[in-house]
Amino acid sequence: MPQANPKRQNSQTAFAKAKNLIPGGVNSPARAFHGVGGEPIFISHAAGQFLFDIDGNRYLDYIGSWGPMILGHAHPLVIEAIQKAAEKGTSFGAPTENESRLAELIMHAIPSIERVRLVNSGTEATMSAIRVARGATGREKIVKFSGCYHGHVDSLLVAAGSAAATLGVPDSPGVTQGNSKDTIVLNYNDSDSIVETFRKFPTEIAAIILEPIVGNMGTVLPSPQFLKTLRGETTQHGSILIFDEVMTGFRVAYGGAQNVFGIDPDMTTLGKIVGGGLPLAAYGGKSSIMDNVMPAGKVFQAGTLAGNPLATAAGATTLEILRDDPPYAYLETQASRLGNGLKSAADAAGLPSQMQRMGSMMTLFFNEAPVVDWPTANRSDRKRFAKYFWGLIEEGVYMPCSQFEALFFSRSHRPEDIDSTVDAAHRVLAKLD
Repeated sequence: MPQANPKRQNSQTAFAKAKNLIPGGVNSPARAFHGVGGEPIFISHAAGQFLFDIDGNRYLDYIGSWGPMILGHAHPLVIEAIQKAAEKGTSFGAPTENESRLAELIMHAIPSIERVRLVNSGTEATMSAIRVARGATGREKIVKFSGCYHGHVDSLLVAAGSAAATLGVPDSPGVTQGNSKDTIVLNYNDSDSIVETFRKFPTEIAAIILEPIVGNMGTVLPSPQFLKTLRGETTQHGSILIFDEVMTGFRVAYGGAQNVFGIDPDMTTLGKIVGGGLPLAAYGGKSSIMDNVMPAGKVFQAGTLAGNPLATAAGATTLEILRDDPPYAYLETQASRLGNGLKSAADAAGLPSQMQRMGSMMTLFFNEAPVVDWPTANRSDRKRFAKYFWGLIEEGVYMPCSQFEALFFSRSHRPEDIDSTVDAAHRVLAKLD
């Protein structure tokens, strides 16, 4: 695994400087490349399907800023919208019409959202949704699933207890027992544990939150029975079902995963694509729930930069492009080529693997069995993935820097880009043991 490389000397120098200024040298842990070893690559700029580092190397990008860049980097219409908005001022601390424009686009695309509040990050969206769910129900307990990541919210940054249907324990220093004691952690796709949990706490659960398609332990799909049980049990017991579509919203379909599966959650959190690559997220749901938010109701949530004019311009323009010139058929065609190609490369090399995909998000797991939850994901071969990652970097292909992150690509990726990526994967995987 490369630790020193003359092709990335400027990145190495920049990282050494950053470590003296920023904890770990990065502003989000995944960027430190701990999942693959080595040192991170510092980016200079991006265009379309490409990233360019500060050493002048070019990479085909398959992270897309971890999902937002569905149209490709620096899309001309999005950049133009940001520039025009910036000329009028960067923040007002007062309402703008663009906030309503974006809200209307979200609500039109996702009918389960009858009211929506704009915030600045996915973490803020999930934190707020949980607070509103508790305020609307008068209950305190939350159910989440191991392997689903919902931002660095204290009550959601918890690990599973000793058995199913037990309360969570803090998963990070600084998260107190008090913050985690009302969070129950279950295994994804385990329908029986949901029924058991409601049997144990029939009137105490405010909400269940989950990624309807997981991207944060790699791409993991829900079983139909799992989704049916979630919707049925929450409805029966008066709990709120929250779909965290920060990653899947406008990615797997214009209306998100809930449109794909035909399940209407009570609340939805959104981010990434909805902000067009700028810091913006949202949470919304039934009006009877959302009208609990101040100033309509009593549940407090606020943000000085929420609904920022640059971010709403970028987000609204992106959603309008996705609505008027939908890329989803093209993305599905190319995703099938890419997914099948990466899987065939692993097979040709004699390496056990699982390709799991929904639309233009996917993961090649180095795993002998299908991945359905965190325990099965955790059996994946991390060392082999790290070799795969660095091999592709040397081929000019930038994949997610962890076995447990989803791959994304954009409308700007051409068929020949997909083919060259598959060819590179064949060369890299053929050398692995």
